[in-house]
Amino acid sequence: MTYEEFLDEVTTLLTEMYDLEDEAAIKLVVDAQAADYFVVHDDKEEMRTVAQAKLDAAAIYQAKQNKNETQRKQQQRQVQKKKAP
Repeated sequence: MTYEEFLDEVTTLLTEMYDLEDEAAIKLVVDAQAADYFVVHDDKEEMRTVAQAKLDAAAIYQAKQNKNETQRKQQQRQVQKKKAP
């Protein structure tokens, strides 16, 4: 599949696997692309498979969840510091 088709597949899988709205899935893929996550996929056609798209969709989603959790914990620590005497 082409690079663009591969990105479309990853986006579709994000909506199907994680029940995301199209806009949220597109944002995850665009953000990953901006972070050069897909550079190798562009260079190596053999990486553009449905199986790889499933792995990448899961990895992108998990990375976003981890980032959100880290931010939540940092905010929680800031609140606790403000409450401490």
